[in-house]
Amino acid sequence: MRRLKLALIAVAVVLFVLISALLARAFSIDGAERAAITRLVQDEAAGRSAAMESLVDGCASSSFCRARVSSDSQLLRRTGRVLILELNPSAGFSFTSTVGTARVAWRAGTHLPVVQCVRVRRAGNLVTGLSVQLLEISARIKSGADCPRHY
Repeated sequence: MRRLKLALIAVAVVLFVLISALLARAFSIDGAERAAITRLVQDEAAGRSAAMESLVDGCASSSFCRARVSSDSQLLRRTGRVLILELNPSAGFSFTSTVGTARVAWRAGTHLPVVQCVRVRRAGNLVTGLSVQLLEISARIKSGADCPRHY
């Protein structure tokens, strides 16, 4: 009887650790999305269009994307440290892949805030792992505006 109790406790501990690890993986995807978007706007503020192209999936092979990134990196070039003022993630909690739009408000140095939208794919699943792919970035939008459907 004692061995059965110990075996059940061991199984419960293993299940708890496994479920905790899967939930930690699911909750970490918001942080990964935030980090990717932060890096993108930091490169944008620094005027590094080539770095931006490398962060946006498929951008190097899309003339429209390359033109957008080049334009944004010139128009939105700012001096000073980039601060993320607000970031609304592309999706809520999900166990599988999703595509959505994140809205980011950022400021560099003493410049006025910039608001943009970033199309994001959260790929994978809890078992094989989740990843974040940035699909496209919008031009600057008005501070109170919602993200456009197409950009």
